[in-house]
Amino acid sequence: MQTTAVIIGAGHAGLAMSSRLTELSIDHVVLERGQVANSWRTERWDSLRLLTPNWQSQLPGHSYSGDDPDGFMTMPDIIGFIDRYAEVIAAPVRDNTTVTDLRAINGDPTGGYEVHTNHGIWTCQSVVIAAGPANIANVPAIATQIPETVRTFNPMTYRNPSQLREGGVLVVGGSATGAQLAQEIQDHGHQVTLSLGEHVRMPRIYRGRDIFWWMDRSGILDERYDEIDDLTRGRNIPSPQLIGTPDRRTIDLNTLREAGIAVVGRLGSVTDGTAWFSGGLRNTCNLADLKLKRLLNGFDEWADETGCSDVDRPERFAPTVRDEHPVTSINLAEAGITNVLWATGYRPDYSWLNVDVLDRRGKIRHDGGVIDNAPGLYLVGGSLLRRRRSSFLNGAAQDSADLSTHLHRHLGGSVSKV
Repeated sequence: MQTTAVIIGAGHAGLAMSSRLTELSIDHVVLERGQVANSWRTERWDSLRLLTPNWQSQLPGHSYSGDDPDGFMTMPDIIGFIDRYAEVIAAPVRDNTTVTDLRAINGDPTGGYEVHTNHGIWTCQSVVIAAGPANIANVPAIATQIPETVRTFNPMTYRNPSQLREGGVLVVGGSATGAQLAQEIQDHGHQVTLSLGEHVRMPRIYRGRDIFWWMDRSGILDERYDEIDDLTRGRNIPSPQLIGTPDRRTIDLNTLREAGIAVVGRLGSVTDGTAWFSGGLRNTCNLADLKLKRLLNGFDEWADETGCSDVDRPERFAPTVRDEHPVTSINLAEAGITNVLWATGYRPDYSWLNVDVLDRRGKIRHDGGVIDNAPGLYLVGGSLLRRRRSSFLNGAAQDSADLSTHLHRHLGGSVSKV
């Protein structure tokens, strides 16, 4: 089977790229291991909502059209939005098609690529990897030290509190996922202990506007990858402690404590059933508070400079509450902790990628989505790919425009017609 380009993955980023290639009359197929929006359908917890408000849900030629622009999409909403987009653009999706091997033809990327699947082999001049950065739960090696009597979960296996054993829950990781699940589980009657290190604190609403309104209007989300001083760190900053709810509430360590959740430092080890935590939580909280202050100061300066008048007066938030004597160890059995949820991030699965493009950490080497030393190979989706908004729905619209243009130039403008 032959085509000009193969897109691997039919999530929002892969479909955005499909739309762009169709606009450029580039013949292509979209290979999807399951169904459109597969990760949303099969690998997320039931109560998940987008962190971004509905008005920001935009893809090339398609945007949110409901009656709640300031709300946040639920799981069914997200799946429906992406499903409709695939239909609108008539994406050439081959579902239930798993890529098992990607390699250069005769070992030379300049000659094109072979994409091996469970339904045969595709040969093509270009490949777009849109399989997503969150294919595997990034559970640390320390998980093997948890006693067998404790049930363990990660965000890809956890669906709702009914799965949990009676008793307490240790949630490890305090970014958006950890904060949200800690709150949900506590609300369902389990005593939660939240273990975290570095984190990003943000209010849901600032001066009467959603925090993403501020980041969008002030230009933060459009800051490019080649304008970032430390790009590696920028791409690995924890996701902010945010939650999308109808009441647009803020979630941070103070609100979690008020809900009865115990907050401890980063988990370092587990020995004979005792979990040991860093005593440096005070410092990480101080740093999060400092960065929050800088962020809000920046918004205030932007509002003053631009004469923005449709916002409320500046405000500041109470500092994070710190324990005078932080807990550094917990015997899991004595504390009644019968469950551990690893909210410690995700990583991509590139086990099928047989082109020399991975760095020593197993990540793809690329320059804004243009993969190094592999002509015609591209990456879309992921944190700070080309802009700070890259990991969000509307980030794929801009990134796909840039990368499809580059792909078109790579093909020399001579392509098959759709």
